[in-house]
Amino acid sequence: MTTTNPVSFSAEDSLWMARALSLAERGLTTTHPNPRVGCVIVRDGVCVGEGFHARAGEPHAEVFALRAAGEQARGATAYVTLEPCAHFGKTPPCAPALAAAGIGRVVTAMVDPDPRVAGRGHDLLRAAGVQVDVGLMNKEARWLNRGFVSRIERDRPWVTLKIAQSLDGRTALANGMSRWITNEKARRDVQFLRARQSAILTGIDTVLMDDARLNVRLDACELKIEGAVRQPLRVVLDSGLRLPPFAPIFDAPGDIQIYTRDVMAGIHFDSLTARGAQLVAAPVVDSGLDLGFILQHLAAQGINELLIEAGSKLSGAFIAQQWVDELVVYQAPILLGHLSQASLALPMLAELDHAARWQLIDTQRLGDNVRMTLIPKALEP
Repeated sequence: MTTTNPVSFSAEDSLWMARALSLAERGLTTTHPNPRVGCVIVRDGVCVGEGFHARAGEPHAEVFALRAAGEQARGATAYVTLEPCAHFGKTPPCAPALAAAGIGRVVTAMVDPDPRVAGRGHDLLRAAGVQVDVGLMNKEARWLNRGFVSRIERDRPWVTLKIAQSLDGRTALANGMSRWITNEKARRDVQFLRARQSAILTGIDTVLMDDARLNVRLDACELKIEGAVRQPLRVVLDSGLRLPPFAPIFDAPGDIQIYTRDVMAGIHFDSLTARGAQLVAAPVVDSGLDLGFILQHLAAQGINELLIEAGSKLSGAFIAQQWVDELVVYQAPILLGHLSQASLALPMLAELDHAARWQLIDTQRLGDNVRMTLIPKALEP
């Protein structure tokens, strides 16, 4: 199996790979469960073809770029954000297509971690006499596909926890009232965050108290895509199977999966399955459903990116068990007081040195609200 090789890339190489990455981002909300990939074909310093992968089952980025380039692909350089595939899936492999088109050089940002590829695409190209250079803008490419990489390399999705809170870290009044802490711009931004996820997870209390629906409420024009808006899988942790079949979550589009202790324990089993919900029995750890099992089970279904939108107890459990890779905090300039409900229920610390450390990687003003994106201190962005 090949690995990334040390290469001295030119400024022009970086320019075209940046273009390929920007193309790949067009599939941000649509490619699930596939990775986001862009391709640019350049001949004599001029782009002669480009493309990106939009949806699973549709042609890959390289195919669109080769179609646009035609005969001009011969002797050209192809910049691809991910190693071209070498296996037959829903579509034919791209590495042989690049070689057959006469591409002279292929520059890729990263090796595909999928064991069906994992260097085989690069090997096939080299065997065909194509120059292959790997590793240009590798960090950016891995970040763009962090969910896909996480699923393949760690056997679990990339987990993002979303919190909407006041300045004093509160998400609701003592009586549970939370509409609305954040402003309209922040709530609209959450819809874009949802749209890029493979699945959205919450707990049964949030569904019952907030009438949560967890669907994407944007249209194709707003997402700048063609075709139907993809709805993430809605995941509900409901150990006692209390979710009633008439809950508003069933009135919104998208599949629903419920994790519970015993799929036959609740009185709503037949009616829930009749509403299209899939019920999955999950093991119990420390009186709660096993979050590690759930993440692994979701990964086995092709879930790359998982968004947690839950109450303080479940959100705190994901944090405490170190399952959260990314924290997105929407903060409003209001104070709710110490008797209001906290954002996270976390174990008490004996020493300050034991506190989990996070690094801020992005901030964005949304009117008078602020969105902060953080990752664990030990995790490289």
